[in-house]
Amino acid sequence: MSAEHFEQFDDFWLHHLEEHRNPVNRALHYAGLALALGTVGAAVVTRNAAWLLLTPVVGYGPAWIGHVAFEKNLPEAFRYPLWSLRADLKMLELAIRGGSSGTHLQEVA
Repeated sequence: MSAEHFEQFDDFWLHHLEEHRNPVNRALHYAGLALALGTVGAAVVTRNAAWLLLTPVVGYGPAWIGHVAFEKNLPEAFRYPLWSLRADLKMLELAIRGGSSGTHLQEVA
């Protein structure tokens, strides 16, 4: 993991973009977010909290694979869990607004 320390989200966001350059890694993050939201939705619809046990597995699993296999780095989710989630959601929002190529992410930085 990076030894960098971030005091503000904006600084973390720039680092986050650097750690998510590979489009396959970003796609795996988007898939993980969708699957995690799906388990939360399933828990609400079925009124069965057991679905929530799958949320971190299906959410983090694809993202970690993306980091290890495609970016050759480790996720910052343990050091900055809320900022990591916020940055992933921001990255997804930008991808939805800007198209699937992800090239707009570099323009944001």
